[in-house]
Amino acid sequence: MPSDTSESNRVPIEELLENFSSGSLRQRRRLVGEIESRSKDLVGLGSKFFGNFKPEFKDWSFGWILQVLNRHENKFLSELLAADQSVLFSTPSSMGIDYGPLQKFLLEEQFEEADRITSSILRKLAGDSSVERGYVYFSEVEGIDIEDLLTIDSLWLVYSQEKFGFSTQARLLDSLGGSYEKLWPRIGWKTDGVWTRYPSAFTWSLEAPEGHMPLVNQLRGVRLMDAYLNHPFLLSRRKQN
Repeated sequence: MPSDTSESNRVPIEELLENFSSGSLRQRRRLVGEIESRSKDLVGLGSKFFGNFKPEFKDWSFGWILQVLNRHENKFLSELLAADQSVLFSTPSSMGIDYGPLQKFLLEEQFEEADRITSSILRKLAGDSSVERGYVYFSEVEGIDIEDLLTIDSLWLVYSQEKFGFSTQARLLDSLGGSYEKLWPRIGWKTDGVWTRYPSAFTWSLEAPEGHMPLVNQLRGVRLMDAYLNHPFLLSRRKQN
């Protein structure tokens, strides 16, 4: 854990959180180490620190705070969640999907399990045929519910400093002129010319390259991932980035 500095100690934790919640993406990322070094100060605030953070899918600041508490002040976070689960992000689902397990694994940074759950949920959303065969066919993606796909993408974003998620992958693809051959090395998918469920040297942590997760099965080429990244729910997000 990063060590405290005399300068960071002079900054009231309330002011630090205000700067963290209101800053730009780049500014917030510069503050993550300092926020983590002040985990005990967060506990000292008790539930008051929620004043600057709302459990809505707006940015990842609140998700990072929860991850810091889980890493260093797990007892405090456990007691907090036991008293009020509403402090977690709301996860709407038109299809009646329980996103609690996915949020739990993402909060705990168990990204491999979160990726497996994501794949399982996507099969359910795609329909019974997808569940039975064990994978989603690209033509089934367009029919996946917009609200549910938005919830999945938003959970990945808020628990990864916006490094992971379909919308991040789509933004990177757009920046590379739509070239998947350029996208693979950019997001760290080392397939060595052979499409597999889990490419070699996959990294299940926040240290992974931007766009690294969630993983999409490329066994049948790029059509499945292309269908996800061009799903109607992503069109507005891609135009905003």
